[in-house]
Amino acid sequence: MPIVFGAAYSVYVRIVRLALEEKGVAYRLDEVDIFAPGGPPAGYLKRHPFGRIPAFEHDGLRLFEAAAICRYVDEAFPGPALTPEAIAKRALMAQTIGMLDSYAYRALVWDVYVELVAKPREGGTTDSDRVAGGLRTAETVAEVLAGQLIEHDYLAGDRVTLADLHAWPMVDCVLLTDAGATLVKRHDRLAAWAALMAARPASRTTAFPAGGG
Repeated sequence: MPIVFGAAYSVYVRIVRLALEEKGVAYRLDEVDIFAPGGPPAGYLKRHPFGRIPAFEHDGLRLFEAAAICRYVDEAFPGPALTPEAIAKRALMAQTIGMLDSYAYRALVWDVYVELVAKPREGGTTDSDRVAGGLRTAETVAEVLAGQLIEHDYLAGDRVTLADLHAWPMVDCVLLTDAGATLVKRHDRLAAWAALMAARPASRTTAFPAGGG
């Protein structure tokens, strides 16, 4: 059975779990909280040399980095293909994942969600300048994603791919804020995609714990 090492609150752990759920693969989630006092458990750096989550193990193979893990899951297990057959759509999928990692994650999750929800919940003070910058980047991300949905219901074609699974936890996280929800609603196609993703059984099974992403 594959093992995912990480925390249910993590966007990137959820990405991997979504891929496993969509493939119908039974797996085990071993909780690793990298924000715990003292950091990750002793020995975890052998699984992830940078001390991040997730890490992954299956049949003696150890991996880290969500994108690589998801590609392995898609190719190693039976079930619905999560990678498009057409070369152009595969390139679009790769471009989407790269954009999300490079620009969307920090803006949507750390600059918007954490500043507006997580930090105040823990007694901290919101950095309004950081939120404003995050929302500017989030608007560009929303425009790009909405543009990919003009002809199709999903980000790289007519069915769910790894691009959608990479995007959904980030978008779902920013939807937990009023500003993020308003931004998404301004883009009809993106809002419709978000509704489709939210309704998928895999999304419900891997939903963020109470209190947010």
